[in-house]
Amino acid sequence: MLQQSMRVAYVLKRYPRYSETFIVNEILAHEAAGLEIEIFALRPPCDTHFQNIISQVRAPVTYIQQPDQGRNSASLTSPTPTAASYFWAELQEASQVIPGFWSKLAVAQGELDGTVYQAAWLAREVQLRRIDHIHAHFGSIATSVARLASHFTGVPYSFTAHAKDIFHESVQPQEMQRKLADAAFVVTVSDYNLRYLQQTYKADRVQRIYNGLDLSQLTYRSPHNHPLRIISVSRLVEKKGLSDLIDACAILQQQGWEFCCQLVGTGPLEASLRQQIDRLGLQSVVEIVGPRPQNEVFELVQQATIFAAPCVIGSDGNRDGLPTVLLEAMALGTPCIATDVTGIPELVRHEQTGLIVPQHDPQQLAIALQRLFSDDALRVTLSKQARGLIEAEFDIHRNAAVLRSRFQPADPTLHQKALQEVGG
Repeated sequence: MLQQSMRVAYVLKRYPRYSETFIVNEILAHEAAGLEIEIFALRPPCDTHFQNIISQVRAPVTYIQQPDQGRNSASLTSPTPTAASYFWAELQEASQVIPGFWSKLAVAQGELDGTVYQAAWLAREVQLRRIDHIHAHFGSIATSVARLASHFTGVPYSFTAHAKDIFHESVQPQEMQRKLADAAFVVTVSDYNLRYLQQTYKADRVQRIYNGLDLSQLTYRSPHNHPLRIISVSRLVEKKGLSDLIDACAILQQQGWEFCCQLVGTGPLEASLRQQIDRLGLQSVVEIVGPRPQNEVFELVQQATIFAAPCVIGSDGNRDGLPTVLLEAMALGTPCIATDVTGIPELVRHEQTGLIVPQHDPQQLAIALQRLFSDDALRVTLSKQARGLIEAEFDIHRNAAVLRSRFQPADPTLHQKALQEVGG
């Protein structure tokens, strides 16, 4: 059961984002269960397209400005305010509502000024809005801000660690160690990630909670007797492995298969992927259709014979954890082929819920595609078993309930005492 009037702040780098439907799914599940959510975004959105489910979120969104933007503040006395004056004014305002604020600033040593500014802003709002818990998604800047705001206010924080903030070359191990140690708890989205965090950082407060889907919005359809069509839905970036998929399509075309392949999404590699398609003479076979709203994506996925997710570990260490589009394709009934990267084999279980091939291997990918093209019975079997797995382990309402249970303090009286000590 939820504590009466419990309120949770979700801290995100940007909101909304076209590719982060897993966060929207999670927030919607919390709201359906009666949890009060407030969203705090450190940056404005930068995407040109947005998923239609964003309109269903009821939580208010607050954009935390940068020091050079400032807040309308009575603390400003300079006739020509600078970033420094805005920064100082924000600290002054935070100190007026957070007892002992100045003595707590030492923990911010070494942090960027923008991080400290946004943390002070967030701490002030957490205090004024009587937030009970702070939860960040991604263990990078959003968690840096959440950690400091938690320290300033005494309100506990947690975060969900995803593949990018675990494996990317930009990750700073000492900083991650601090975040793991200071958090009330940490969530990650696969057993692969969990083992890595436990082995690398000796982290003992990390729990695996899979991302989930609202299955009432995803009607299963059998792939029986579908026309030969491959689909992949992703950002057009290195870690998605789309260059390998295009090479596999060239192999299939050389072998005489008549099929089409749709790449849904946009990203920085679009121009180079189009050049590859032209170079291989695949203009009539492979189409980059651009971003589409979620309901249209679902229809395109269900019209396809195969969903391909040839993910790779990028040259910068970046990689996918458990792509939400794979969950969606499996729930919708489209058989999946994916690679053996990070936690993907936990979802696409070879010859049980899909087919797994090595990364960076267009030849093996082409063989797997041919196999599903030619075996309708196998497609149907994998499809049914995949939907069963999604229902058993990836239901968002069940998984979000596990996360909500962690938001509750182990001893509510201690939480209330902490609030009183900081003037809550």
